[in-house]
Order: sequence, then structure tokens, then C-alpha cells
Amino acid sequence: MVMDKEQFTFDEITGELQISKASASNALKNLEIRGNIEYVTLPGDRKRYFQLKRYEGFRLIEEFEKKMADTLRLFNYIIDLKENKNSKNALFLKEMGDMIGFALKQIDNAKANFSKKS
Repeated sequence: MVMDKEQFTFDEITGELQISKASASNALKNLEIRGNIEYVTLPGDRKRYFQLKRYEGFRLIEEFEKKMADTLRLFNYIIDLKENKNSKNALFLKEMGDMIGFALKQIDNAKANFSKKS
């Protein structure tokens, strides 16, 4: 996907990246499941062409924020289940949760500042 073209066939991907068909197939499947790529078929052509999935506005960032928020909720849930809230593991999860919370605030600020410029 770093090549100059917009769409690539499976054979072009394996040839350009010099990887096995199995590796390419696994990687493409993973990227498709994660929503990073999609495939299209062109009229009169039976081949599948892979391309980056295009997002509108802040959708990609919002999906990233959702994953971070889900992780933060999971960390907090785990901490709540622990008897010893001051164990090394609990303190580590708390610190990581604080970092995620800070990052989420920074993303909100960045989106607001970017929107003001547009």
C-alpha cells in the first residue's frame, strides 16, 4: 500500500513486497478484518484489487479513541476486581489508565484545534 498506485492485485502485492502468497494472504485478511483495507472488482475484470479503506473526517481517529476507551474501561474493571489495589500489577494498570486518559484528552484538544483551522 506504500506504492504509488491506488489499487493493487494480489500478485502485484506479493511481487512488489517479495513475500509468499501465504504471508500476503494472512496479512491482507488481517488488514481487512481490522478495517484498514478493502477490495474492489473492476467491471470486466475478475481480479480483486486491494486498496486502503478511505475514512471521512475524524472517523479513523474516533475508532482509535474507542479502542483506547475500551482498554481504559477494561483496566479499571480489572483494578476493581483486585483485592490489593496497591499491588504492582494494579498500580501498573492505574498508571497505564492514567496515560490513556491523558492521551484521550490530548486527542480531543487536537481535534478541536484542527477543526478551528479548517
